[in-house]
Amino acid sequence: MDEIERVRIAMEAAAEALDFEQARRLRDQLSLLRSGASLADAEAADTADLMRQQPGAMGLGSSQQRMTPPPGWQKPKKPDPMTRATGRRQTRT
Repeated sequence: MDEIERVRIAMEAAAEALDFEQARRLRDQLSLLRSGASLADAEAADTADLMRQQPGAMGLGSSQQRMTPPPGWQKPKKPDPMTRATGRRQTRT
């Protein structure tokens, strides 16, 4: 029997036995095996802290969904639009 098929059957058996932690580990191993990893590498991999990408949130910085400002940070005041010419030397013609 193929190792991918063996892991899939074990995952389904763990899910039927309501052992969801074991089923999650086997699901992650199955994913690694399908992507080309060996069985020894898939069993040794620690995938507990991995999260799946959310659709539409892929790309650079996608691991941090929302930027949060540091504590105590306040938004700067907007500049006064009527001060555009302040400090410029005006020439006479």
